[in-house]
Amino acid sequence: MGARGQVTLPKHVREALGLKAGDLLETVLVRRGALTRPVDPKAKRVEDRDLELALAEAEEDVKAGRVSKPYHSAHALVRDALAAGKRQRHRARTKN
Repeated sequence: MGARGQVTLPKHVREALGLKAGDLLETVLVRRGALTRPVDPKAKRVEDRDLELALAEAEEDVKAGRVSKPYHSAHALVRDALAAGKRQRHRARTKN
Protein backbone atom coordinates (compact mmCIF):
# COMPACT_ATOMS: atom_id res chain seq x y z
CA MET A 1 0.00 0.00 0.00
CA GLY A 2 1.28 3.44 -0.89
CA ALA A 3 1.59 6.45 1.37
CA ARG A 4 -1.77 7.78 0.15
CA GLY A 5 -3.56 4.47 0.81
CA GLN A 6 -3.57 3.39 -2.83
CA VAL A 7 -3.43 -0.31 -3.59
CA THR A 8 -2.30 -1.89 -6.85
CA LEU A 9 -4.26 -4.92 -7.99
CA PRO A 10 -2.08 -7.60 -9.58
CA LYS A 11 -2.36 -7.85 -13.36
CA HIS A 12 -3.87 -11.35 -13.26
CA VAL A 13 -6.66 -10.07 -10.97
CA ARG A 14 -7.40 -7.08 -13.21
CA GLU A 15 -7.51 -9.33 -16.26
CA ALA A 16 -9.71 -11.95 -14.58
CA LEU A 17 -12.22 -9.24 -13.63
CA GLY A 18 -11.95 -7.43 -16.94
CA LEU A 19 -10.86 -4.20 -15.24
CA LYS A 20 -9.26 -1.29 -17.01
CA ALA A 21 -7.91 2.09 -15.93
CA GLY A 22 -10.72 4.35 -14.70
CA ASP A 23 -13.10 1.54 -13.66
CA LEU A 24 -14.84 2.11 -10.34
CA LEU A 25 -14.14 -0.18 -7.40
CA GLU A 26 -15.55 -0.25 -3.91
CA THR A 27 -14.03 -1.71 -0.78
CA VAL A 28 -16.28 -2.93 2.02
CA LEU A 29 -15.42 -4.38 5.39
CA VAL A 30 -16.27 -8.04 5.86
CA ARG A 31 -15.84 -10.37 8.80
CA ARG A 32 -12.37 -11.53 7.74
CA GLY A 33 -10.99 -8.26 6.35
CA ALA A 34 -11.87 -6.15 3.35
CA LEU A 35 -13.44 -6.99 -0.01
CA THR A 36 -12.69 -4.92 -3.11
CA ARG A 37 -15.05 -5.37 -6.04
CA PRO A 38 -16.07 -3.62 -9.26
CA VAL A 39 -18.98 -1.19 -9.07
CA ASP A 40 -21.64 -1.45 -11.76
CA PRO A 41 -22.26 2.18 -12.79
CA LYS A 42 -25.74 1.29 -14.08
CA ALA A 43 -26.74 -0.02 -10.64
CA LYS A 44 -25.50 3.19 -9.04
CA ARG A 45 -27.59 5.26 -11.44
CA VAL A 46 -30.69 3.30 -10.38
CA GLU A 47 -29.92 4.13 -6.76
CA ASP A 48 -29.48 7.78 -7.77
CA ARG A 49 -32.89 7.73 -9.50
CA ASP A 50 -34.47 6.18 -6.41
CA LEU A 51 -32.87 8.87 -4.27
CA GLU A 52 -34.08 11.61 -6.60
CA LEU A 53 -37.63 10.23 -6.46
CA ALA A 54 -37.53 10.03 -2.66
CA LEU A 55 -36.22 13.58 -2.39
CA ALA A 56 -38.90 14.86 -4.78
CA GLU A 57 -41.57 13.13 -2.71
CA ALA A 58 -40.16 14.62 0.50
CA GLU A 59 -40.13 18.09 -1.07
CA GLU A 60 -43.80 17.72 -2.04
CA ASP A 61 -44.60 16.72 1.55
CA VAL A 62 -42.89 19.86 2.84
CA LYS A 63 -44.68 22.08 0.31
CA ALA A 64 -48.01 20.51 1.31
CA GLY A 65 -47.31 21.15 4.99
CA ARG A 66 -46.82 17.49 5.88
CA VAL A 67 -43.91 18.10 8.22
CA SER A 68 -43.28 17.66 11.90
CA LYS A 69 -41.26 19.43 14.50
CA PRO A 70 -37.69 18.34 15.31
CA TYR A 71 -37.43 15.63 17.95
CA HIS A 72 -34.77 15.20 20.59
CA SER A 73 -35.39 11.48 21.01
CA ALA A 74 -36.91 8.54 19.21
CA HIS A 75 -39.23 8.06 22.19
CA ALA A 76 -40.73 11.52 21.70
CA LEU A 77 -41.22 10.88 17.97
CA VAL A 78 -42.99 7.55 18.58
CA ARG A 79 -45.15 9.09 21.32
CA ASP A 80 -46.32 11.88 19.01
CA ALA A 81 -46.84 9.51 16.07
CA LEU A 82 -49.04 7.23 18.18
CA ALA A 83 -51.03 10.21 19.44
CA ALA A 84 -51.52 11.49 15.88
CA GLY A 85 -52.72 8.03 14.81
CA LYS A 86 -55.26 8.00 17.64
CA ARG A 87 -56.51 11.45 16.63
CA GLN A 88 -56.92 10.35 12.99
CA ARG A 89 -58.82 7.20 14.00
CA HIS A 90 -61.06 9.27 16.29
CA ARG A 91 -61.82 11.77 13.51
CA ALA A 92 -62.58 8.92 11.08
CA ARG A 93 -65.02 7.35 13.58
CA THR A 94 -66.80 10.62 14.27
CA LYS A 95 -67.28 11.27 10.51
CA ASN A 96 -69.16 7.99 10.03
